Amino acid sequence: MHGSTTLISGRNGHLLRTARSRLGTALLSFYRWTARKLRERRNLNAVMELSDAQLKDIGLSRYQTESDVHVYSRD
Repeated sequence: MHGSTTLISGRNGHLLRTARSRLGTALLSFYRWTARKLRERRNLNAVMELSDAQLKDIGLSRYQTESDVHVYSRD
């Protein structure tokens, strides 16, 4: 069996392509979800670093940002 090559054709080939496609879709979805969560976390950290005066300028209070942190940590 040295040097033999197995070709997948017909129905098995279609199933293999379908499995690869689903795996690729799942990986892409996971990547996008992770990127979104990282972006949200960076934004939240940036808001938490603002002073009370800066928060007031954009219409937020420290309480609102802290409550958002609590909600965010539940995800």
